[in-house]
Amino acid sequence: MAADYEIDCVVAGAGVIGLAVARELALSGRDVLIVEADTAFGRGVSSRSSEVVHAGMYYAPGSLRAQLCVEGKWLLYDFLKKHDVAHTSCGKLIVACTPEEVATLEGIMEKGAVNGVDDLEMLDARQARALEPELDCVAAVLSPSTGMMDSAGLMLAILGEAENAGVTLATRSPVVGGRVGGRQIEIDIGGSEPMTVGCNLFVNSTSLNAPHVAAKLQGLDGVHVPKAYYGKGSYFSIAGKVPFSRLIYPCPVVGGLGVHLTIDVGGQARFGPDVEWVDEPDYDVDPARGEEFYGLVRRYWPGLPDGTLQPSYAGVRPKIVPPGNQLQDFRIDGPQVHGVPGLINLFGMESPGLTSSLAIGRYVMKMINRL
Repeated sequence: MAADYEIDCVVAGAGVIGLAVARELALSGRDVLIVEADTAFGRGVSSRSSEVVHAGMYYAPGSLRAQLCVEGKWLLYDFLKKHDVAHTSCGKLIVACTPEEVATLEGIMEKGAVNGVDDLEMLDARQARALEPELDCVAAVLSPSTGMMDSAGLMLAILGEAENAGVTLATRSPVVGGRVGGRQIEIDIGGSEPMTVGCNLFVNSTSLNAPHVAAKLQGLDGVHVPKAYYGKGSYFSIAGKVPFSRLIYPCPVVGGLGVHLTIDVGGQARFGPDVEWVDEPDYDVDPARGEEFYGLVRRYWPGLPDGTLQPSYAGVRPKIVPPGNQLQDFRIDGPQVHGVPGLINLFGMESPGLTSSLAIGRYVMKMINRL
């Protein structure tokens, strides 16, 4: 099939990671087209997170999540400052609410040290309450370099740099098929004006849809396409101020980091996400889930008033491991994995993808330079 249009690079997906990859490619002098199925950039996973700048102490030593989060955190803070994007390095406390959970905190401290997070501090209950008097815990880990950001402002700034370097963004342009492994990669784009785009490099950064997009590429062996799982997380907000200045996290749970308290850059407090395994992504928040939130939050904030939590929004984690499996890592598959020239698939790009986005862009660029 002859291409209707040809360009050097196509990046599918205009979430924060796709934007960061496209920016790196363009800054290196390559011609880049971003194709996005939605009506605008960043409307999926990237805009439905806690907006936390993670420090990097949760992730398995040696994993891509650990490596790229720690590197990405400092790249991100520098970028946010440079572009005057709203953010704060407010710090956070990870709390043990029972003596049995202290061992989990000790494990987080150990992982953090191996991962290069060198500013963590173990606190006893008295020290933690000196920082946050309304907190109830038996011990806590203080992470002073954890922060909050305006994710929409971040994506707008990344896109601005990318477009200044020549990137074109095409919305309402879903990938509906393609052919790889030949002289040129051909990507079939749907929408109101369907076309086939020929390119030398195709980066599949479609987040929740990445396994489905990869499965549509003729010439890619299906053994290299993981199964998609969806870990939905709901958030609830609270009106007025909360008596905390830092983020408060419980010990992690299977599939996520627990129902935590964050305070966004506008001062809005919110709780979440929980973990709900669903067959298909959906973003409706069931008000009934708030009843469970009261019990979870009161483990560390007993003073949470009755009737104050309101449904806010939901996100979906792009999982590639089944429920109960804690071993998910970022999976960035290039030709050295699947043997297809010019194809890079990004799978399982869940948290800390937002924090890691600029580092992921650099990682992909280094991978491409080795091709």
